[in-house]
Amino acid sequence: MLGDGPTPKHAQLREILRDIACNELLPGSPVPSERELAQRYGVSRLTVREAVGQLVAEGLLRRVRGKGTFTTRPRVDAQLHLASFTEEMRRRGMRPETVLLQATEQAPPPEVASSLGLRRDQRAHHLHRLRKADGAPMAVERGWYHAGLLPGLLRQDLSDSLYTLLARVYDVHLERGTQTVLAEGADAATAALLDVRPGSPVLVFHRVSTARGRPVEDMTSWYRGDLYQVTMQLDRNPDGSGDHRHTGGNR
Repeated sequence: MLGDGPTPKHAQLREILRDIACNELLPGSPVPSERELAQRYGVSRLTVREAVGQLVAEGLLRRVRGKGTFTTRPRVDAQLHLASFTEEMRRRGMRPETVLLQATEQAPPPEVASSLGLRRDQRAHHLHRLRKADGAPMAVERGWYHAGLLPGLLRQDLSDSLYTLLARVYDVHLERGTQTVLAEGADAATAALLDVRPGSPVLVFHRVSTARGRPVEDMTSWYRGDLYQVTMQLDRNPDGSGDHRHTGGNR
């Protein structure tokens, strides 16, 4: 039970919940319902709602419509470079998982055919995958791959590091990438896969990667904005042009 005093009850409860979220619960764990908290601490549900709301505003908790309130997961901080998503998550002590949603060979859109150096009548491998870290949906990927350079790709195990697979089976080592990063709201289909509300912020990475100067991959990824952030080192060019190019990302 919370006592009367100079500190308002909602502030007392907020600090109790802060301690529970930081020291007792694992990231992504549910917190007790408003009714449970009201009964446990002898306060009104309005007081509970105010305390929880302050922690949501701080980013310590997050509400999921129809499911409840959960502790937040720490953001994965990525520095832009060509690296496997699987290897990157393992390096950070997280358990990577890939769910293959679709794998087909088909004619790509004209802009993809152009980026991969294909004729309009040539087909490419198309992979649609959901990437997870420690069980949490992290990113949705739609990638096109040069079928002529990667024959039989769709018969391979596509549930692990794709970059490792390309190097081991095809001796294709992706060396360079040109990448664009932007932010947008998740559409309904992407939001459902990422377990967020439609319109939630996502980071969108679009990249074309090459090996030995030949384009191999045209990839677009949608990363959850609440779980992923990007760190870049910026150096002023000696000539003062201000033209900074950053390439990379995680696959």
